[in-house]
Amino acid sequence: MTQTGTWCTGGCLCGAVRYEATSAPLFAGHCYCADCRKASGSGFIPFMGFASAALRISGRTLQYRSPAFRGGEAVRNACRVCGGLVFGGEVGKDQSHTIYAGSLDDPSLFRPAVAIFVRDRPAWAPLPPDLTAFETMPD
Repeated sequence: MTQTGTWCTGGCLCGAVRYEATSAPLFAGHCYCADCRKASGSGFIPFMGFASAALRISGRTLQYRSPAFRGGEAVRNACRVCGGLVFGGEVGKDQSHTIYAGSLDDPSLFRPAVAIFVRDRPAWAPLPPDLTAFETMPD
């Protein structure tokens, strides 16, 4: 953490959407669900979970809502200008948010510990052996 109390910063490709986290993530991992794969255009999406009180997010986003695994909606936020996928959750409503690790200014801060929805992992997508793997969403 820096002297200003910032643990990490990041944002979209063009910089119109930015965030700052004031604490370390509560969890971090890879999600292999079909929705995350399609949203990212990759084999998985690397994510970090933060309490909403630990994040400051600025900029206007384009939200996409889809059915969540346990009911309700999953909300993904992308930049309205460049289309870069930045975070999950609804600001001002949700108690926590996921930050997509590819949006970090310093990607070395990402330390995944879990892999979720490994049942949906394509054979060509790597699954690091040191991650705790869950077939779907852990309890």
